[in-house]
Amino acid sequence: MPPHYSFAAGFSVTFSAARMVNSADGFGEQPAVINGFSDLMVSVFGEKGKHARSAVGATSLPLNIAVEVEMIVEVE
Repeated sequence: MPPHYSFAAGFSVTFSAARMVNSADGFGEQPAVINGFSDLMVSVFGEKGKHARSAVGATSLPLNIAVEVEMIVEVE
């Protein structure tokens, strides 16, 4: 198991993460794109990083970013 960073200690539970993926028409693999984020959260925060999630495709995001993530967490 990877080491957990000290800033993770303040998080009690990750409730959910909503993600938007900047996508071309017809692209339907948004869940595959955002799997990396879910894997990273578990790698950094361990069990606390597991979360409910959603993936939405968008034809445009602010500043032409590739992925936008919104998280709801409980802080200890």
